[in-house]
Amino acid sequence: MAIVDTPGMVPASRAWSVAGLLLAVSDALAARLGAVTVRGELSGFTRAASGHCYFTLKDSDGQAALLRCAMFRRSAGLLDFLPADGHQVELRGRITVYESRGELQCVVEAMQRLGAGSLYELFLRLKARLAVAGLFDASRKRPLPAYPRAVGVVTSLGAAALHDVLSAIARRAPQVGVVVYPSLVQGPEAPAQLVAAIELAGRRAEVDTLIVCRGGGSLEDLWAFNDEAVVRAVAACPIPLVCGVGHETDITLAELAADLRAPTPTAAAELVAPLRVEALARLQALAQTLRRAVQRRLDQLGQRLDRLTLQMGRPARLLAQQSARLDALQARQHAALHQLLDGQQRRLDELAQRLRAAQRQQRQRQAERLALLTLRLAASDPHQVLARGYAWLADGSGRPVTHAAGLQPDTLLSAQWADGRAEVRVLGVTLGAAGVDESVARTGAG
Repeated sequence: MAIVDTPGMVPASRAWSVAGLLLAVSDALAARLGAVTVRGELSGFTRAASGHCYFTLKDSDGQAALLRCAMFRRSAGLLDFLPADGHQVELRGRITVYESRGELQCVVEAMQRLGAGSLYELFLRLKARLAVAGLFDASRKRPLPAYPRAVGVVTSLGAAALHDVLSAIARRAPQVGVVVYPSLVQGPEAPAQLVAAIELAGRRAEVDTLIVCRGGGSLEDLWAFNDEAVVRAVAACPIPLVCGVGHETDITLAELAADLRAPTPTAAAELVAPLRVEALARLQALAQTLRRAVQRRLDQLGQRLDRLTLQMGRPARLLAQQSARLDALQARQHAALHQLLDGQQRRLDELAQRLRAAQRQQRQRQAERLALLTLRLAASDPHQVLARGYAWLADGSGRPVTHAAGLQPDTLLSAQWADGRAEVRVLGVTLGAAGVDESVARTGAG
């Protein structure tokens, strides 16, 4: 069979298959470079379930160059530290071509840590400063509404995270409304748009819970959620906010400032939207509990009504009982009134007897006192004194003469005796006890 070369076609002997070409390039790189040692900053580090590690190595000085790396389980098991995004490392390996994707990669055989990368250092400094400002305090975290009526989502319209969130909410709680506040989630314009979207949701206040989310990526891809303005907007949002950025191992400052951190956007949707089945089951349980409580209350009231009916009996019998009770109370009232009147009458008689006795005693005491006063008055009667031999002397004016010191010889006095009176003249006055006797003798003689 002859093979005819078609003009413009490369001869078959010179054409490469894709796998062959990639293998040739890989062999050429291995032969040309051999084992290489590279320094750089880790980004997008992940460890698969198989134990293999995959990451990107970049220059820490801001250059755009990236190198895909793979470190298989055997080599990863020899590491003496836990690699993470932002770590400055020095690795040794060989450059190959990953045939399935046609990508250049470095198969890492050894790695040692040099220090934290510049972007990661900036992350740590900003985290420390915002922590001092209190943006990450647990005391300011708010609980999420148990049953929200509407949920807001801040993310990119073209992001897979939005689809994940909408799917999760539609599956779990189709009755919950969703309001999307679109924003870029990556790039230099993303922080300003994220801040504007969060503030818009707060001003409109049309949702009960707000989700801020995006898919996974490297530290650079997620850096918009480490921007200070975005972190402060998240902390100041008046609506309870859940932040789900990247994968479970990705941590951003916005997540630390949020009321609740979700490991993924789907997890964020599951946290804010309770299962409709569980909510309906709880409603049904509450309704059953309410029905039982109402029925129990109705039964209690029915039993009470039956007891009251039995106690009431026929109206005539009840009236007879009440009439008998009224007669008994009336009889008790009359008896109590008579008893009270009898007691008052006895007390009145007793008081009257006591009054008469007191009056008799009072009259007796008054009579005895009158007799005593009569005796005393009789004893003080001047005529009685004169009857005992005494005389009453008075001067010419009728004033009594009680002292000899005031008399003068030849003074006229009036002397009164019990049986008469006489005019006397003083012949002389002698003071003292002897003089008294003498004056009396002379006065009597005159």
